[in-house]
Amino acid sequence: MSKLAQEIMAIALKLPASERAVLADEILHSLDKTDPEIDALWAQEAEDRLAAYDHGEIEAIDADAVLAEVRERLKR
Repeated sequence: MSKLAQEIMAIALKLPASERAVLADEILHSLDKTDPEIDALWAQEAEDRLAAYDHGEIEAIDADAVLAEVRERLKR
């Protein structure tokens, strides 16, 4: 963490809990902003996958089967 971030943290921790909660919420919301470039890349990826499926290059896997496999792996 940078020195500036450490200083801001020290100041923020002195705030009342209600103000820290608002500050934390604002900081978290600032991380949720979308990046148009990344959104465009994901859209292209989705289109490419759909085209591959339509052309028989990849198969779809049932969501229930995928979730069952994940649950099984998590049990191990």
